[in-house]
Amino acid sequence: MRILVLGATGYLGAHITQQLRALPGARLRTCGRAPAADLRCDLATAAPGDLVELLVRAAPDAVVNCAGAVGGTALTLAEVNSRGPALLCEALRAAAPGARLVHLGSAAEYGPQPRGARTAEDGPAHPVAPYGATKLAGTLAVTSSGLDAVALRVTNPVGPGAPAAGLPGRLTAELRRAVGESPHGTVRVGDLSAFRDFVYVRDVARAVELAVTAPGPVPPLLNIGSGRAVPVRDLVHGLVRAAGFRGRVEESLPAAGRSAAVPWQCADIGAADRELGWRPRHDLDDALAALWAADGATDADACVSADRR
Repeated sequence: MRILVLGATGYLGAHITQQLRALPGARLRTCGRAPAADLRCDLATAAPGDLVELLVRAAPDAVVNCAGAVGGTALTLAEVNSRGPALLCEALRAAAPGARLVHLGSAAEYGPQPRGARTAEDGPAHPVAPYGATKLAGTLAVTSSGLDAVALRVTNPVGPGAPAAGLPGRLTAELRRAVGESPHGTVRVGDLSAFRDFVYVRDVARAVELAVTAPGPVPPLLNIGSGRAVPVRDLVHGLVRAAGFRGRVEESLPAAGRSAAVPWQCADIGAADRELGWRPRHDLDDALAALWAADGATDADACVSADRR
């Protein structure tokens, strides 16, 4: 199977690429802006004809779109998250109409949901910020494309390589700094009262593998999450335990922002179980232990070694 992965060097893309490379018989190529990519392309700016030519050369059986932006201006978000998937669908119709497209969406597309509810794929989508709105536009481009395509709406992924733009990655860096102090220092965090559906990033990669290799038609939209909502405070305390941190955690008072606008998030993952045979194999503690082992403890040990030289 010839598989083309776009955005392979990103947080999710790196884990997904590693998962797909292990598939028996897979011939995987990467595509993106990074110099290490097998094929160079930027969905935010690419000309339609150039992308068609690239896809004709690659002749993929499956395409996985991990390219996306979580921050930046509204224009940047629209170019990457909305234009990118629309352009990709148009090019696939021209160059590889039989290829399966697996696109990574986001639970941020749903927006506010009733407290205590598990949101199914047919639930209303009312994103509250440009990120969710642009991701929703990209998902709609995929689900209405007429291609053999599925958008996976991923909740909050946690695991090794978590970017500093999100709480898990940012807190890991703060804890790494704080545990290097004696006595351990103070870590300051924002409002932790919201509930979120955290999913291990490697479980997300396995869901993508199953979506790529599913033998029959796949529904156009599937939720990928843990199916459980926990307070964000649980993530912080779990990472503190994984780090062995004995200092203070100072939490700020609630403030305006996405956490206040979306106090509850929980995905109904029943469809992914029925259609792909997928359910998460790991819990939040597993994800946090792996995150700290990869990005906290390892880096801290490296810093200690560097100090001794």
